[in-house]
Amino acid sequence: MTPKERVKLCLAWKEPDRPPIQTYLTPEIEARLQRHFSGRDLLEVFGVDFRSVNALWKGGCREPRDGITYDIWGAGYRQMKTEFGTYDEACDLALGRIKTMDDVDRYPWPAVNDYDFSTVREQIERYKNFAICLGGAGMPDIVNGVSRGRGMEQVMMDIAIQDEVGMAIIDKRVDFYHEYLRRGLEAGQGRIDIVCLGEDCGTQKGRLVSPELFKQVFLPRLKKFYDLAHRFGAPAMMHSCGDTHEIMPTFIDMGLDILDAMQPEPPGMNPGKIRKMCYGKLAFCGLISTQQTLPHGTVEECRAEARHRIDVIGKGGGYIFAPAHCIQPDTPIENILAVFEEANGRAL
Repeated sequence: MTPKERVKLCLAWKEPDRPPIQTYLTPEIEARLQRHFSGRDLLEVFGVDFRSVNALWKGGCREPRDGITYDIWGAGYRQMKTEFGTYDEACDLALGRIKTMDDVDRYPWPAVNDYDFSTVREQIERYKNFAICLGGAGMPDIVNGVSRGRGMEQVMMDIAIQDEVGMAIIDKRVDFYHEYLRRGLEAGQGRIDIVCLGEDCGTQKGRLVSPELFKQVFLPRLKKFYDLAHRFGAPAMMHSCGDTHEIMPTFIDMGLDILDAMQPEPPGMNPGKIRKMCYGKLAFCGLISTQQTLPHGTVEECRAEARHRIDVIGKGGGYIFAPAHCIQPDTPIENILAVFEEANGRAL
């Protein structure tokens, strides 16, 4: 069975030979694994069934200065070293300086025309036996994506009061990535298997915003991405951190096909309960604990959690085996190997 066949069978709610596998790694863990496996391709080592294709950015960004680098939205970042690894921390909040609708009109927004989509077909052909993914967790990523250039408090206030300027900035991002994905799907000519999206809708204790605010702000903007994927014959997969169990029925009604990077730790995210609630309607990707089991558990506990996800959660299809988020730098290598050995049914 090819990886593409395995994924398609799983998403048709049938059991393949093994669950499809995805993985998410921090740079520090990726480097350690590369050393452990003497530079081998980690996607091949772990039996990952997915490959991503994306257009190439040909536009410019603001020149780095004083150790600050900039993204295509004009936000500036400085590298911060912590005990858990090195991260780019937003420090120049260019979108936060937008105060009026005139400022919105004058701002140098990125253009989708600055992407080159001509290599998408070539990338697809290179990975033709794998499940082909277009997009990523940063699309549209309203809360996190905009907050990197505007500040989290300001973005949450924008959403709470549906501020005219704040919502205009949000829609610039939403419209940009909708058009990017539309062009990418056109370039893929029906060969894109999954459209990947992201929007954190939960916290560790429950939903991020009220049901009414979700309905007013998030639902219409996210649904247009799900509908876009379906127009091109592809399922929509959306990353969301946190406890989203209350929103899952709404996701199903909206047409979401796969909920990605599912966290098992929050109280409302008991894997068995949410699986029963969503079986046959919403597939899951994730549920291997990156907060508890992988970093702090024994090898035997890691294998037991992996077996539960494979034998119980994955029974009947609709489950993609993956860590709940990027595997963090404090995770023992032997624990990572344990879970992926169980998923592959072989030693790595």
